[in-house]
Amino acid sequence: MAVLICGSLAFDTIMTFEGRFAEQILPDQLHILNVSFLVPSLRRDFGGCAGNIAYSLRLLGGEPLPMAMLGSDGTDYLLRLKELGISTAHVGQVHDTYTAQAMIMTDRDNNQITAFHPGAMMQAHANRIEPQTDARLGIVAPDGRDAMLEHAAQFVAADIPFVFDPGQGLPMFSGTELSRFVEQATWVTVNDYEGKMLCDRTGWSCAEISRKVKGLIVTLGAQGCEVWVDGEKTLVPAAKPAQVVDPTGCGDAWRGALLFGLERGWSLVRCAELGNRVGALKIAQRGPQNYILDFTPA
Repeated sequence: MAVLICGSLAFDTIMTFEGRFAEQILPDQLHILNVSFLVPSLRRDFGGCAGNIAYSLRLLGGEPLPMAMLGSDGTDYLLRLKELGISTAHVGQVHDTYTAQAMIMTDRDNNQITAFHPGAMMQAHANRIEPQTDARLGIVAPDGRDAMLEHAAQFVAADIPFVFDPGQGLPMFSGTELSRFVEQATWVTVNDYEGKMLCDRTGWSCAEISRKVKGLIVTLGAQGCEVWVDGEKTLVPAAKPAQVVDPTGCGDAWRGALLFGLERGWSLVRCAELGNRVGALKIAQRGPQNYILDFTPA
C-alpha cells in the first residue's frame, strides 16, 4: 500500500560545534546577542521531512510517494529519489527559486540551532491530492503553510486516513487552525516540546487530543515516547543506539517507521517500538539519509 508523504524536500547543511551553546550564550545579554561558533566539520546532505520520511519508509520495505516541491537546483534530488526506488510522480519543480535549505548547527549535547530558507516549499500547495490517488494512507508533515492546510482538507475529501505531524511548522498556526488539523487527522505525532505547544494553543490536554483521533504519539528523544489512546498513556522505552553522532532527521526516521506499521495495521505501541529502533540507527550516523537497517522488520 502506497503512502502519500506531504512535506518538504530540502538540502541540509550540517555543522558541528564542539562546545556547548549554553556556555557561549549569556542569558542576561540576549537583548544584544552577537555570537559566533567555530564549526570544524561541515557537510551537505539530502534532507527535508518528506525526503527523510520517504527514505525511512523505503528502507523498511514500504512504498513512499513524496509530495513536495523542488527548486531550480533540485535535479540532483530527483535523481537521488529515483536511485532509491522512490516515486517522483508527485514531486513538482519551480525554476524561479531555490530548493528549501536548512542550515543546522549541533553542539556536543545534541542541541541544535537551525536557519531555514523555505524557497520552493512555499509553492507546495500547487501539488494536489486527488481522490483517485493510489495512496491509502498519508501524512501532513512540515511544509508550506498553505500546503499543510490544503493537503489536510484534501486527504479528508479523498477519504484517506492521515497522520498530522506539524513539527517545526506548528508555530505558523493559530489554536483554531491546529484544532481543525486534529479534528481532520486520524493520528497525531509531535515531540515533547511541540506537544506542549499544541496543548497550549488548542486548550486540549494530551488525553483530550487522543480521544479526538485514533492515537497521539509524543516522542521524548532518549526517553522513548508516549503513546496516548483514548486518554490512556503508555510509555514505550527508547532503543539504545550504538553511539550518538547526529540527531538530524531522527524524528523523520521514526515517522517512516510509524507509517510502515500503520499501513500494516499494527498497534501504535508496536509502531512506536519500531520507530525507536530506527531512530536509534539514525542517530548513530551523520546526516538524515545515510543509515541502513541491521534488522528485518517483523
